[in-house]
Amino acid sequence: MQPPPEEGTAASTVEAPPAPEDAFAEDAFADDDFSEDDEFLDDDDFFDDEGLIEEFGETPEVLVRDPLAPFNRAMFSLNDALLIWVIKPVATGYRAVTPTVMRRGVANFFDNLKTPVRLVSSLLQGKFKGAGSEVGRFVINTTVGVLGFGDPATHWFHLSPSDEDLGQVLGAWGVGNGMYIVWPLLGPSTLRDSASIPGYFYLNPVGYVKPTKLSLGISAYEKLNEASFSIDDYITLKASALDPYTFIRDLYIQSRNKMVEE
Repeated sequence: MQPPPEEGTAASTVEAPPAPEDAFAEDAFADDDFSEDDEFLDDDDFFDDEGLIEEFGETPEVLVRDPLAPFNRAMFSLNDALLIWVIKPVATGYRAVTPTVMRRGVANFFDNLKTPVRLVSSLLQGKFKGAGSEVGRFVINTTVGVLGFGDPATHWFHLSPSDEDLGQVLGAWGVGNGMYIVWPLLGPSTLRDSASIPGYFYLNPVGYVKPTKLSLGISAYEKLNEASFSIDDYITLKASALDPYTFIRDLYIQSRNKMVEE
């Protein structure tokens, strides 16, 4: 999970670092991932996807087992209603009163906090270059970037985030997707990615904040800030699909498969 890019543009490569006085210019708070505003199976087959994942084309086949489709559709509808009727109005109001540079800074801060997740995931896959990049990013962004609110590691030193997680680790070790699951609030997942959730919370420093209510509040604020960048994209994506549930399911699986392959 990473902070948003320049609104309305793709992340670009800077050929020469700017002068130090630009350290906290708006681009130092930019991000690279969000868009603009602005049948349970037998044990032997439980995680086995052989023969089920086909090449994703213009008319994709089913990419993952979905024996819980009725439950998943119900959870999809619940999450969609929460997004449209609760999160969207709040995120829109938050976006209206909070400057973009501040929202980017918040996204960068939470991304910096999640360095342990990406670092451990990189090491467990033997991606030592990515692990080194994560260490360098954390040191630079925590110091020069003022606790991670800025991202000079990307814009000055060209250290890109590794974008690794524990679900990808399991995939790299040969664990298949298993069945598709939609969790309330958490959204699309698979059996494999769901198995990695406890590890994510263990490595995420926010989970150690006490009392628990404060930790949950911080996580909720992170999601609100993230939604202020992404909610419009979700609505556009959903509107473009004849069956939003199937479309988002297949898009999620395609994306996760690609991330594991890389």
